[in-house]
Amino acid sequence: MITGVNTVVVWVLDQDSAKTFFTEKLGLQARADVPFGEGVRWVTVGPENEPELQLSLMVPGAPVQDAEAAGQLRSLLAKGALVGCTFTVEDCHAAVEELSARGVAFLQEPHPKPWGISATFRDDSGTCHELLQPHQ
Repeated sequence: MITGVNTVVVWVLDQDSAKTFFTEKLGLQARADVPFGEGVRWVTVGPENEPELQLSLMVPGAPVQDAEAAGQLRSLLAKGALVGCTFTVEDCHAAVEELSARGVAFLQEPHPKPWGISATFRDDSGTCHELLQPHQ
């Protein structure tokens, strides 16, 4: 039986740049940055209050994809066609204000949805993420 989620992959174009974006702009904690085979690194970040959850910042390529698939994935990243994570926040309006001050560019300002108040932004690789203030 599944008991939780440990790791979620977020595809990125550059691990160093993504690590900086997710830690310095979004405020996540750096968790791991270790070699993981020839020319590959295992880079993870996560929210301070959820130590069991980590986002793996993965660059397309070996050992996960062949060269053709990696190229297709990089192309989708460059086009901004990928959807990433939904991050929960207590106050979506305040979070957008704080993250905007840190340089995060929002595609959609906070607005009501049936499941809460939502705002959308892209990370530095082009992946679209959501901030969500769930209904209480």
